[in-house]
Amino acid sequence: MTDLITIANDQLTAKINPHGAELTHLHDAAGRELMTNADPAYWTGHAPILFPVVGVVNEGVIRLDGQTYPMQKHGFARHATFDVVAQTDTSATFRLTDSADTRAAYPFAFALDIVFTLDGATLGIEAHIHNRTDAAMPASFGFHPAFAWPLPYGEPRADHRITFDADEPGTLKAISPDGQIAVDERPSPVEDRVIALRDELFAKDALVWDPIHSDSVTYGAKTGPLLRIAFPDTPKLGIWTKPGAAYVCVEPWHGIADPEGYTGDYRAKPGVFEVAAGDTKIITMSVTLVPHER
Repeated sequence: MTDLITIANDQLTAKINPHGAELTHLHDAAGRELMTNADPAYWTGHAPILFPVVGVVNEGVIRLDGQTYPMQKHGFARHATFDVVAQTDTSATFRLTDSADTRAAYPFAFALDIVFTLDGATLGIEAHIHNRTDAAMPASFGFHPAFAWPLPYGEPRADHRITFDADEPGTLKAISPDGQIAVDERPSPVEDRVIALRDELFAKDALVWDPIHSDSVTYGAKTGPLLRIAFPDTPKLGIWTKPGAAYVCVEPWHGIADPEGYTGDYRAKPGVFEVAAGDTKIITMSVTLVPHER
């Protein structure tokens, strides 16, 4: 097992696994766990990094400039071991660079840095996507953190909710049985900017906002501390769990699964962005532990 990297201050402690640059634990000042228990009966993930795709690609391949390349769900970064390239008491930087294995699936020279920084009661996470080629590089990227449901403050699981910082009108994307984006959409469970969390919302997989109008949400129960999850750089959002599990994922995405039956070029796929030759794209999110907001 890879040794975890720990960063801490007087309010939060974060532990990150270099395998996947995955946040595995986030503790408050009293040592209470704010992340998933990773019960293998449901899902053993904690907070995988999604790169260079988000979600499922049709037929398990991307089509790029007339060639096809095998691509697993959510990409290969979550299964790769990152190098620890910088570390202080309150920050750590993890780097993944291209290799023969990555180029067989994604034919680009790149470096992906994931930077974790603690500042008071906030954990900031930055993804730096560096294009090391001499041409534009298409990519998608997503965060996938799983937070404890219920949070460890004594409130019942049924009292937890997610509150958006902006109105979220309209319907949601639906996910097909094979994980692609379905043609039909689904009604939104948001009422007055709030979702009351309940298992049946996730009987047909994730809730998907495309686009998302909010830059942040708060998550927690009707009383007690909350988590504010901010995602100013991502135009889509997924919220997901498996019914009965002790976690809920709040997933800021700059990308999305393939539309059902998609056979177009990867560069033209909805949600794909391009990084110019020699340039870097930065995508951020943060998690802040805050007192209850009435």
